[in-house]
Amino acid sequence: MATQAKPDLTSVASDHGARHVAIIMDGNGRWAKKRLLPRVAGHRAGVEAVRRVARAAQDLGLECLTLYAFSSENWKRPASEVADLMGLLRHFIQSDIDEFHANGVRLRVIGNYRALEPSLVDLIEGAMARTAGNSGPIIAIALNYGAQDEMVQAVQSLAARAAAGEIAAEAIGAADIDGALYTAGLPPLDLMVRTSGEQRLSNFMLWQAAYAELYFTDTLWPDFGADALAQALDAFRMRDRRFGGL
Repeated sequence: MATQAKPDLTSVASDHGARHVAIIMDGNGRWAKKRLLPRVAGHRAGVEAVRRVARAAQDLGLECLTLYAFSSENWKRPASEVADLMGLLRHFIQSDIDEFHANGVRLRVIGNYRALEPSLVDLIEGAMARTAGNSGPIIAIALNYGAQDEMVQAVQSLAARAAAGEIAAEAIGAADIDGALYTAGLPPLDLMVRTSGEQRLSNFMLWQAAYAELYFTDTLWPDFGADALAQALDAFRMRDRRFGGL
């Protein structure tokens, strides 16, 4: 990707026009490998990037930032790496929830997180309940998330409602599907960012990304920060979004 001039954060915050940005946080392992460090060191550095970007999202005026933290396919990784990731998630929630709450941030976790270890589920739900009454931006963490599974459960939910006579099958529309997804209640997705140079969605927010703008950067996730997010939003501001029209 060609190098762009660094945008002015104040200017970007005032006119980028995006409400909801989602990020596929990729490159922790490669970041660690380049430095001859274990993969867990890359994941720890990735958590620091989450903190930087969450704060930057507030400064840049986003209503919602969704971060792809752990996919339903990530269970295929070595058990030791999965345990490290879950431990980092637990520590992140415990150490950062006070700051989120003080800043008015609302924490959402999307995905099948209730399949996780019960004490972690309790921690997640406690953090969401604590911040639910806030009026600031939403930080949504996609955890044990897969977009195809999300759509399957949405279809099953709507099918059950139709079978119970609550809704007519032929009346089901896009708004009903939106309301049955994990992301119900979040603003429409405007921009999908993927770090590390890969150019695929990896089963992330497939329905929601139908008309989102896509932005790919070679920057590895642990090196991503406020300036990189502002640069992505600056690029978004220059896009001509026609939604199928002229």
